[in-house]
Amino acid sequence: MQATPSINIPRTLSVWPENGKPFASADDGDFPTLTVYLPSEEHRTGQTVLILPGGGYSMVSTPKEGHRPAQYLNAHGIAAAVLEYRHAPQRHPVPLCDTQRAMRVLRHWAQENKLDPTQMGIMGYSAGGHLAGSLSTQAEVPESKVGDEMDSFDFLPNFSILLYPVVSLTQPFSHFGSRDNLLGVPCDPELAEQLSIEKAITPQTPPMFIAHAQDDGSVPLANALTLTSALTENGVKAELHVYPEGGHGFGMAMNHAWGPALLEWLKQL
Repeated sequence: MQATPSINIPRTLSVWPENGKPFASADDGDFPTLTVYLPSEEHRTGQTVLILPGGGYSMVSTPKEGHRPAQYLNAHGIAAAVLEYRHAPQRHPVPLCDTQRAMRVLRHWAQENKLDPTQMGIMGYSAGGHLAGSLSTQAEVPESKVGDEMDSFDFLPNFSILLYPVVSLTQPFSHFGSRDNLLGVPCDPELAEQLSIEKAITPQTPPMFIAHAQDDGSVPLANALTLTSALTENGVKAELHVYPEGGHGFGMAMNHAWGPALLEWLKQL
C-alpha cells in the first residue's frame, strides 16, 4: 500500500524585505505574508501552487480558501503557499503588486527546496480568482521590483486554477462589490476594461483549470463561461467543470468533486 505523503509544519515567509513594501502609508500595519506548506521530499511531485483566497477584495478568507486547499495539495505531494494579500481600503495595483512579488519569493523558495521552477502555478477563489487571472494576464507592476535577488525571478505562473472566479469588471454579470473594492467608486472605466480577465487573454496565457456552480448567486456562471470562451478563441488549453449545485464559496466542502479533477489535470501538465 502506498504511503500517504507526510506534511511538514508550515513556515511563514515575508513578502517584502524587512517588512517594507510599496504603497504603504505611515499608519499602514498590514504586512503581506506567505504561509508555505512543503511535502516530504520523497513524495514531492515538483509542482508548487500559490493560493489566493477570496473575500471580495475586502478581506482574505484564509482558513477555508487558503490553508485547507494547501493541506489538500500537500497530501498529494504538491507544495503550496497561501498569500495574505492587501485589499480595500488599498486599491489596484496593490493586490497585484503583492501577488507578483509573492510569486517571485515563492520561486526563490522553491529553488531552495528542489521544486520545479517550470511547474509553478496560481490558484484563486472568487475575487482571489480575479487576482489569479490578473497575475496570468497583466503587465508587471514596476513597484513589484525592489532591487533585491527576488527581482530576477519571473512572476508569471506556468498554470492557473480559478474557482468560481470574478472575471469581468464591466459586464452586467460582474461582481460589482469586488470591482468597487478594487478600483474605488466611481471606478475608472478604462481600468475596469483592462482588468476584465476575459479581455486580457492572449495566446501566451498559461493553461487554466476552472470550476464553477450553476446556482452561484453571487458570482454568476457567466464569468467562467465568458473566460472559457476567450481562452478557446486564443488557443489556450482550458478545462472547465460546471456543477449544478454548490452556490458560491463552496471551497472544498464535503470533498467536492473539483479536487480530484484538479489533481488529474495537474498530472497531465
